Amino acid sequence: MSNVLVTENIQGASMNDLMKDLDVEFDAYLWQNVNLLKQKLADAQALIVRNQTKVNQELIDAAPNLKIIARAGAGLDNVDTAYAKEKGIVVSYTPDANSLSVAELTLGLMLALLRKIPEARQDTLTGGWNRVKFTGTELNGKTLGLIGMGRIGTLTATRARAFGMQIIAADPYLAADAPHLKELNGKLVSLDELLAQADVITCHSPLTPDTRRMLTYQHFSKMKPTACFINTSRGEVVDERGLTQALLEHKLAGAALDVREVEPPHQSALNQLENVILTPHIAAFTLEAQERVVDAVCEDVRLVLSGKPAVNVFQS
Repeated sequence: MSNVLVTENIQGASMNDLMKDLDVEFDAYLWQNVNLLKQKLADAQALIVRNQTKVNQELIDAAPNLKIIARAGAGLDNVDTAYAKEKGIVVSYTPDANSLSVAELTLGLMLALLRKIPEARQDTLTGGWNRVKFTGTELNGKTLGLIGMGRIGTLTATRARAFGMQIIAADPYLAADAPHLKELNGKLVSLDELLAQADVITCHSPLTPDTRRMLTYQHFSKMKPTACFINTSRGEVVDERGLTQALLEHKLAGAALDVREVEPPHQSALNQLENVILTPHIAAFTLEAQERVVDAVCEDVRLVLSGKPAVNVFQS
């Protein structure tokens, strides 16, 4: 059996080198077959995953020789970090490697929504030339409300300021006098204040028991009818039925979702709405970000298997 098990599609030069130097089994779809995955974990010393593999207590118990779980990405909601720690297993991840790419996609979705780019493209492809129909809205002078202002939220806000936007943020872990907030002339507000004041709302919240489905119909109903909502964090923080209802009732002007409650998602009413942009969890998928992510996880696997400490260790 292999010492290193890769259960999802994680590719790059560093992975190729790892496969040359160590005994690596690479199966991009192994996460879909839990029973087979458990069998292959019996002798594994390292497990490399993205977000699809649910590294729960059952999987960890099936891997008595496991030394490291390396998550190629920022979120750890699919890894039972507490149980891994109890078993003495290192959990490595890449919280900063893809932050810039996520922030850039957030800005891209913002522009796409306010300038109606997808609808204009589709209309033009079918022979239309309806310039007035696709009259958009400028970012300049608008208020951006960030739900969560960690690294990705801050990178997003910095770029939004270059467009002339005003910044407000709702974050229970952020101090009102936080230096990065002050540098952006931003203001810390409550979630209700943010929902009422912002012209564009972007979500950058991690998935925790407290944030699961934290944004419901009642929250979306508090937004301006001209405002838009964008989520590039975790799909489970949004009650999609509530968001759909609010959109159908014109409580807000539009939404863009790169992440969904269930991935891949089922067909739903969201798919039929022209003022909704749906993308398949691509925020971190740039060539640059993926190179950084793969470099980081492969290096940590090498370090741990050679008896050295990992660099990007999750500290619970």
